[in-house]
Amino acid sequence: MYQKPKGTRDIFAPEIFTWQKVENAAKEVAHLFGCTEFRTPVFEDASLYLRSVGQGTDIVNKEMYIFKDKADRTLALRPEGTAGVVRAFVEDGLSNEMLPQKYYYIANNFRYENPQAGRYRQHTQFGVEMFGIDSPLGEVETLCLMKTFFEKVGITDLTLKINSIGCPECRAKFNQALKDYAQKNEDKLCEDCKHRKEVNPLRMLDCKKENCKKVFADAPTLSDYLCESCRSHFETVKKLLEENDISFVEDKNLVRGFDYYTKTVFEFEKTNFENTGKPLAVGGGGRYDNLVEEIGGKKTSCIGFGIGLDRLIALLPEEKMSVADVAVMNAGKVLPEEISFLVQYLRQNGISSEGNLANRSFKNQFKFADKLCAKYVCIVGENELKTGNFTLKNLKSGEEEKLSKEDMVKKLQKYLCG
Repeated sequence: MYQKPKGTRDIFAPEIFTWQKVENAAKEVAHLFGCTEFRTPVFEDASLYLRSVGQGTDIVNKEMYIFKDKADRTLALRPEGTAGVVRAFVEDGLSNEMLPQKYYYIANNFRYENPQAGRYRQHTQFGVEMFGIDSPLGEVETLCLMKTFFEKVGITDLTLKINSIGCPECRAKFNQALKDYAQKNEDKLCEDCKHRKEVNPLRMLDCKKENCKKVFADAPTLSDYLCESCRSHFETVKKLLEENDISFVEDKNLVRGFDYYTKTVFEFEKTNFENTGKPLAVGGGGRYDNLVEEIGGKKTSCIGFGIGLDRLIALLPEEKMSVADVAVMNAGKVLPEEISFLVQYLRQNGISSEGNLANRSFKNQFKFADKLCAKYVCIVGENELKTGNFTLKNLKSGEEEKLSKEDMVKKLQKYLCG
């Protein structure tokens, strides 16, 4: 028997109903904030990700799915959403159009990592990328969108953490100070951080190993090395967040996992996840003002975020939805094929309906209606076929009435479709 690959999963009812609710909420909120949908290829030239995500990151070093195609081109499955959208922004000439531009996507990403709760090798991400907003209003716009989305799906007990990682100029000075600090504590570092120290010192602050976390708790902080422009930008971000009633905490070791970030980075996390005492990040992002230029476009200020929907949905209660609003049932000597016309008539009038395709007994048709989470059953016996008046039963109230198919449609449209 075939089995799904490790780190992937099948999603079906009832969980799929929660997915549909969350994806619809993402689209509605993105539209509310003026974002249009963007779809990019699931695979790209591998160098796009190697260039943008950065050497020394776990994604580049350990997690990318890289392969050769039949023309010997080196390709990679999409590990994250931003790089592909930025590539398209440049390649498709969008950078020549009026700014700002705001895009959202709901897309599968692929990373070779150890599967765990809410984290899979194929996972789905809701992301937003905004181009052409260089002021702190970009951070406020982005974080307001994220907060609105979380509230819409019913998650409110989150903590927003923010930090500034500066621009390349002030970060270079900090990297040297951090490297010097790490050198003094090298015997306490994990092997990955010993490598990061030489290749990309900032990535050491993103290490999840407890020993390294303890070491870097007393490390130099980026805030002490920010240039005046980056410091002023960050102070304005904090001021505007307060004015927009968005609470936050500063985390001086927050750096996020990609090298393309500049200035502000942020992360929403659920503290004390499932009473484990450990936090769980459910979405984050930041500003990346240099990435468009690095990929070959003209300098453009950008900001964006990604929210892992697999992890988010694991926090939500199971959603119950009707597979069909009306179950049409045959009774007495009436055969299943004799009620088919009524099922199709209801569907043609926008009412989700299901007939007796499996030729179930009358009693078992009620059980199947319950499995469908149907709101009504329409019972068709010999008398109903003769008179053209059908028995419509409200399964919640138990109320029954005889209606022509036309009147039944009017009633159902009123109560089901508003």
